Amino acid sequence: MSLAQVHYTSAAPGDEGAAGRFTAVGPGVSGALLAEIEPLVRYELPDGVPERPSDGELRALPQAFGYFTLSDGSRLVVRSAPVRDTGGTGAGVRFHAHAVHLPPGVPLPGDRLPVEAWRSPHWVAVTPGGATPDPLALPPGPAAVSEGLDDFAVSRGPWLAAVLADLRRASDAEAAGRPVALVERQCADVARWLGLASVTLPRESAERLTFTTYTRRPESSASRVVGVGPEDAGAARAAGLRVHECAGPAPAGSTGDVWATTAARVWRSRSPELFREARELPGEPFAAGPLAVTALCAGVTLGPDERAAAAGWAADRPYALDAKRTGQLVEAIASPGIDDRTGPEFDAAGRLFGALEGRCPASVTAPLAAMLVTEAVRGGNGSLELPRRDAFAGPEGAEVAERLGPEILTELADTVGSRSVARTVQLLRVARLLGVDGTESLPGVVDRLAPALLAEASAAAHEGPPGFAPALLELLDEQFEVRTALLGALDRIAPQDPGAVARFLERVALPFTGTQALPHLRMCAEVPEAMATLGGDRAAVWHRVLRAAGLSPFAEPLVLRTAVGLVWEDRAPTVEEARLLLDAATSDSHRVAGTWARLVDAALSTSTAGTSATGTSATGTSATGTDEAARLAHDLLRGFPAEIGGRERAGLLLLDLVRELRTGAPEPGWAERVRTLCAQAEPVEPALRERAHAALVERLLAPDRPGAELYDFVHGADAELIAAYDRTARTASVRARLRTQPAYAADCFTVWTAHPHAGRAWPPVAAALLDDVLRPAVRGMSAEDVAEVEATVGRTGSSGRADAFRNWNRSSTLGRLGRRIAGRVRRG
Repeated sequence: MSLAQVHYTSAAPGDEGAAGRFTAVGPGVSGALLAEIEPLVRYELPDGVPERPSDGELRALPQAFGYFTLSDGSRLVVRSAPVRDTGGTGAGVRFHAHAVHLPPGVPLPGDRLPVEAWRSPHWVAVTPGGATPDPLALPPGPAAVSEGLDDFAVSRGPWLAAVLADLRRASDAEAAGRPVALVERQCADVARWLGLASVTLPRESAERLTFTTYTRRPESSASRVVGVGPEDAGAARAAGLRVHECAGPAPAGSTGDVWATTAARVWRSRSPELFREARELPGEPFAAGPLAVTALCAGVTLGPDERAAAAGWAADRPYALDAKRTGQLVEAIASPGIDDRTGPEFDAAGRLFGALEGRCPASVTAPLAAMLVTEAVRGGNGSLELPRRDAFAGPEGAEVAERLGPEILTELADTVGSRSVARTVQLLRVARLLGVDGTESLPGVVDRLAPALLAEASAAAHEGPPGFAPALLELLDEQFEVRTALLGALDRIAPQDPGAVARFLERVALPFTGTQALPHLRMCAEVPEAMATLGGDRAAVWHRVLRAAGLSPFAEPLVLRTAVGLVWEDRAPTVEEARLLLDAATSDSHRVAGTWARLVDAALSTSTAGTSATGTSATGTSATGTDEAARLAHDLLRGFPAEIGGRERAGLLLLDLVRELRTGAPEPGWAERVRTLCAQAEPVEPALRERAHAALVERLLAPDRPGAELYDFVHGADAELIAAYDRTARTASVRARLRTQPAYAADCFTVWTAHPHAGRAWPPVAAALLDDVLRPAVRGMSAEDVAEVEATVGRTGSSGRADAFRNWNRSSTLGRLGRRIAGRVRRG
């Protein structure tokens, strides 16, 4: 069909206030469309154009070739070119625009793309005769823009990938980003860029790529791609366009767009026909895989990202290629001349091998298998998906084993350098694949591997299995001898840090359900469920975990250490739990297991909930726990006399002395022993020191204490002990005893008045206790009880002591009477 055409000419010199006018309009182009078309067809001369250019200078001026989408869905293809003004003096320069209007859904003649109309001989620079010309046919011109594209692409090699990536984004139907500005000295080169895009992009994408090859005002262009000269690059950049200065220095860095990078390599290899072949393969329009596969099969050299894309695409579609192209792809990916492979590329190659193995002859996949195991050994890539063992059954496998076997054995035998778990696992797996005998080095390997498993797993910040877990489990499933040796090594080190082993087994489910005993591993595996089921009953958890070992602590004492470490990893047992542990095995078993130290911790830790002289702690709890701890300390001192030493021994002896002071007959020298043991137990826990002081002064406040002990205490002048005595004497229990037991009151009077010159600490405390504690107690007694106190003082002391009591008590009574009389006088 004929297409409506439009002609527009700039205003003649002297036409004030007019930019130009339409000189011919074909049928079907409404006035509203003309108003929309007019700014699209205008042309602005570049700077520095002579007022009277020569013919050569006129031909050298840029031509604006554009393709636009109009508001009604129709499209416009236009060429605006400078022409000589034939009116007046004939020396000026005007421009003439010739446009073809394409109704919605109507293509150019011959179904050409708009850019293919560039340089068509049917573009005219004058308006045809007649005011309203008939619709003119625009025969398809030669596709001159396609000629020489290979040379142009090679010349623009540094910019190819970045420009193609932006042209692809600009052709997106949903694109709402910034327009692309191509800075070239010649507008024809902008058209060549669009020619590259028309070949590279799918047809529907190329048709969406609106453009103009030349504009002086890129910020107001309605096109997705604009061509500007170097003088207007700054304006394009200031307007926020994505600017590519193809007329300037080569850019640095990569685009990160694998499809665009692959397309650029195809153009530089002068193989544009590969774009059409790639579009015949399945996949998204701009997926890098199909194009990379096509390029590799054609012998185009690609980079690691593009090779990885090709391998990944083929791995997902193992039936998409025929046998010939599959062989070509494998040969290209596994080429021995490649030295820039990356981890992702190897991972993709591993997936490709897994997809092709069993579907292709071994001769086809052998290069991939050799490449993968070589990388596993020499490249240290521990995440590779390794081939199956039968991939190396032929002569290719023997050749690889001969080449890599010595390297594997040498590295496995190295016990000095640092080697990760993933690396060790990978080497062991490759050794098996290649049939390399590593029996001699296996014991040393697993002895090093076992603690490394725990260390790397605990160092991983994230929860869940560590990264090496899948490969490790595959190794243990593949190699029985490695599984047996490694599980045995883990079982041997479990008693040293059972908590770490238990946490490791929660994250990595090791297979130890066979015939191996592995008592410690079984205990470590049992503890999470036991704690979840039995809650805070640690004694019950301990029994259950110990049963999981399948061995008696009498037969294997180390199970004691493992069980205690699992249940009481971060805390000491209570005294009741410690008693349970002590009774569960002999002292020899605890000595071998080293668990006696945890029992010592239990005894000393229980002693830190300090009690007062009444047997009640500061928090109101009973002192029964302290008594139990003291009895435990006594048993520990008897059971482990050679093992317990230093401050721990002094602390236990102090606890034992507390027990003797409260329930037995300790050896003489109580106060001195308390002072000595506290010094030996430094840094002693304050609560333990308080308990020892409290037990001592409780005994010294008892009526049956030996006089020598009291004398030593008073004359020892230990201010801390005397202060403890003062605090205990002022407690409610002592005050009640003083009020109700005249004999006890008489004893306290005798003690508190017997040593008036015993140093500096005792006399003021004794005097204060007489006034503050004893006097109120005597004041509240009946006359008979007071008389009994006086008589008892006389019997146990002397008549002078009795007189002293009477004088002390009388002074108190007179003082009361005087105060009463004075009060009555004041009231009168």
